[in-house]
Amino acid sequence: MEQVEKDRDLVSELKRQVENEGLNLEQKINLLNSGLNKCLNMAAVQTDGSVLTRVKSQLYESGVLNHCVLILALDPRRLRGNWSAAATLAQVTSSCCVGVDPGEQSKAFHRLFLPSVMDGLLSLASQLTRQAECLSLFRKVMDSVSWLLRTHTQLIAQVLSSVHYEQIQLCDDSTVSLICVQLWIQSCTTSRDFLSGLSDDFVLLLLNEAVGQLAVSSDSAVGGASVRLILLMSSQLGLRLHPLLLSFRGLDSLLDKDWRGHGFDKDVDQLITLIQSDKGTSHSQVGTEHERAACVIQAAWRSYQTRRRVKSLNRAVSTLQRRYRARRRQQQHQKEAQQWEEELRYQVCVRRQRARREFHQKQRHLLQLLLPDQVQSYLQECERHAAVVIQSFWRGFRERRRYNDTRQRTLRRTQTQQQAARVLQRAVRHFLQKCRAAKRPPFTQFWIGQKGLTDSRRVELKRQVEEYITVHPSSRVSPEECERLHEEVQLLLLTELQRGEQRRREEQRREALLAHTRTQLEMLRDAPPLSAVTVTDAESFLTPSGPIAAHARDAHNATLQASRLPWWRTLGKTVDVFSPTHLQELEAELGGLYVGGSPDTLRWTE
Repeated sequence: MEQVEKDRDLVSELKRQVENEGLNLEQKINLLNSGLNKCLNMAAVQTDGSVLTRVKSQLYESGVLNHCVLILALDPRRLRGNWSAAATLAQVTSSCCVGVDPGEQSKAFHRLFLPSVMDGLLSLASQLTRQAECLSLFRKVMDSVSWLLRTHTQLIAQVLSSVHYEQIQLCDDSTVSLICVQLWIQSCTTSRDFLSGLSDDFVLLLLNEAVGQLAVSSDSAVGGASVRLILLMSSQLGLRLHPLLLSFRGLDSLLDKDWRGHGFDKDVDQLITLIQSDKGTSHSQVGTEHERAACVIQAAWRSYQTRRRVKSLNRAVSTLQRRYRARRRQQQHQKEAQQWEEELRYQVCVRRQRARREFHQKQRHLLQLLLPDQVQSYLQECERHAAVVIQSFWRGFRERRRYNDTRQRTLRRTQTQQQAARVLQRAVRHFLQKCRAAKRPPFTQFWIGQKGLTDSRRVELKRQVEEYITVHPSSRVSPEECERLHEEVQLLLLTELQRGEQRRREEQRREALLAHTRTQLEMLRDAPPLSAVTVTDAESFLTPSGPIAAHARDAHNATLQASRLPWWRTLGKTVDVFSPTHLQELEAELGGLYVGGSPDTLRWTE
């Protein structure tokens, strides 16, 4: 009983020291290593084997092992420089996880704690593969993984599907590959039921690792270990492994071609016999041809891939370096910006606290100077002033928000109106353009005529004339007659050209008149009312044409005379400013656009 209390006190003291926040990472790792070794050594000295199990259980229940797992799962940049201590901590942690009795916490121990321990070990091993001088530490960590797998076989699936273990497999170092293969060999050798609980998918993953080492590696130690691993798997799984082996076509030829003469020919022959035991003769021949073809394709592909990799190696290295440096600079800038922001926030908080403290000190000093009967009135005045400040800020904020809302609504309404006006103007302009284009007569060049005479047509007519002359030669026509006919044709052509010139001038005059008429109509539309008309506006409507001016003068005089008649002379009579015939002519001339209004508006009575 005394020994139990002593062990419990030792574990409690270790937990208290580990939870001390003043320790840095290196001190905490060294403290855990020394404390765990001390506890385990004291328990191992005892003759009773249950003492060691009890100490390990106390370490788990007290949470000391949880601190170890948290340290193993830390960012590798924080563990830099402490790789040896971290590897020792991993070894001690795995030793504490073997032979422990979790008691009532068995479910949490097997489902949560052990996977977290395995993940931390694999993460540390993955980081050690990137350190060239840490291969011995990597071996120590992988031995810890093997020690943990021997007792807790349910962790095999987690190891095979772990991302950290995939990163370890991607390492090009043959020593790392050999250690990984030896890990599974030791586990399979320790227990004959090591692989029996695995599903076919995880067995295929393990088999894929061994075959991949045979296909990629050229080291004899790695090849021998991979062959022994496959034989151990065959001895434990029996017939269950045969269909999985047959999925790797060409494996027997690969073994026969690349791995003979390396010192383990007996194992190679045994594995080849095992692979070929279930193959028939015909199937073997077909498979050999397929394997040879696959080998040729693989060799061609590997040679192409190697040439391509060598060709792009320099560019890839420079690209990786450039991106890494850019990423590092970006992270450094972000870190500096974050530090500056935190420092600025801290300074702002400090200044606010200092200002608040000075204000309160000043207020207390003023209260000390006041008379007792003036303190209450002074406090009320301070409260009133604070309320006024708060109200002024709130009213300012409310008015600014109201002004911004009103401005946004007005701006939105103005934009909508402008958009609608633009749409209407665009539609009106398009309609007027279509109307003007429909009224404009087609213009043809005077020298081409109505139907047109192109160069190709002229050449074709000339060819027809020459063919007609060739087919119908005429000996009666004299050269003088030909010259006379030629002159007549030239005169007719000249007459036609003159007529075309005359038509062109008439068309230009017609277009000028139409343009003038349109201008007058536009001026008439934009004319001001009679109450606001000026002399300049009246003179702009004067026409240079004498007949038009005389007709307008007569119409104006007739209107004035009708307005001066006595009322009894106008009974039952109306004065027409324009006759119906004149209105119809005006309507036809303006194309349906009547400027003066309806005829009823042009009639009036006194």
